[in-house]
Amino acid sequence: LASAGSAIGLGAMWKFPYMAGIYGGGAFLFMFLIFTIFVGLPLLIMEFTVGKMGRTYTTQIYSKLTGKKWLNL
Repeated sequence: LASAGSAIGLGAMWKFPYMAGIYGGGAFLFMFLIFTIFVGLPLLIMEFTVGKMGRTYTTQIYSKLTGKKWLNL
């Protein structure tokens, strides 16, 4: 968050909620939050689980899962 704050600037971070409230961006933010929770979070948990169970590099994990060596990049 600190690097995002430096790159974006403090003024833009304070202005965004105000502008989203005025121009109806609240509906977008609500849907974005819902999709992040119901799509992004399960995918993140799946990625962590595959990594923990595989105990190797990502490409080797997926070649173990599929059983196809050509997938191993």
